[in-house]
Amino acid sequence: MMTRMASMGRMADDEFERRNRRNKDIKWEEYEYVRDNCELCSEVGAQINAGADLNQNGIEMPSTRIIGVTANMADIEDKTMSDGRFMTDSESSRVTYVCVIGNDVKEKFFPNKSAIGEEIKVRGIPLRVIGVEEKRGSFFGDSQDRHVYIPITLHGQIFIRTGGVQLHGKTLITENFKPSIEEARQLLRNRRHLIGSEEDTFSVVNVDEFNTQMDQLTGAIAAVVVPITLIILVVGGIVVMNIMLVSVTERTFEVGLRKALGATRKQILLQFLIESAALCVVGGFLGLVLALGATQLVGMLLGMTMTITPGYVILSVAVSSIIGIVAGLYPAWKAARLDPIVALTQT
Repeated sequence: MMTRMASMGRMADDEFERRNRRNKDIKWEEYEYVRDNCELCSEVGAQINAGADLNQNGIEMPSTRIIGVTANMADIEDKTMSDGRFMTDSESSRVTYVCVIGNDVKEKFFPNKSAIGEEIKVRGIPLRVIGVEEKRGSFFGDSQDRHVYIPITLHGQIFIRTGGVQLHGKTLITENFKPSIEEARQLLRNRRHLIGSEEDTFSVVNVDEFNTQMDQLTGAIAAVVVPITLIILVVGGIVVMNIMLVSVTERTFEVGLRKALGATRKQILLQFLIESAALCVVGGFLGLVLALGATQLVGMLLGMTMTITPGYVILSVAVSSIIGIVAGLYPAWKAARLDPIVALTQT
């Protein structure tokens, strides 16, 4: 992303003041220049952000993001529609009174019906809803669904442009991602006649840097959580083994009776292994219920959307079963080797 002011981390006050004095808004003509000349970019789009309070039929939704975009922003940001469609090139390149709304806006104004074809007003201007974006959830308390996309040309008429436009790009070849950012940067520098060691009069943000930071965060969490989880699994396996050993001791007569009636060692072994695995699977399901509650609680406290995917459910059940089988091997082997004559004498 290229814009007047942006930073991946916290900027020092003096640095902010210095950039604020030096950096200039990116103009529409500059966007068109980069779009037309960036050879490594498969797509170059523009976006303008603003905010407005929505009020319709007595229903209010304050501080809604109104985002003016070019049509190709749907491809650049891989937007997914839950209903309807995104705007076309012809709609975004001229003043067209259409919009695409986020899930929060849809649920607020059109909770029990399709929003497609309905009308919503932005600063008193009626817009026809042509699409609803798929729910994206929230991130650190900031909802990602509280917005309205409108054609960037219409946005310029409704709002006074402050901060210029944001440039967003995309490349189909992963290896060209960083070179394409550098190419776009050089194009804008050339357009502004910046030479040599002159500092950029705009900001460039690489989304890969944000992804790297998030990977580092999740990696740090995993580095703490994984060893603790492994210790818990070992302790849990020992507990299950002790439970099954007690079960074998208490059911010695039952085992002897079954063997006297013709049960083989394999059948006795399989019986206790199934019981051990079932015990762990039940515990795994109870753990999933607790994890679901904890996920919802943490998500609510941090303002983040957190979910447990089916893959992790399958993984947890599989791990629980394996732990149960491993922990039950010795008790099951001990039960299978009991002498039926001796076992029948135990009461």
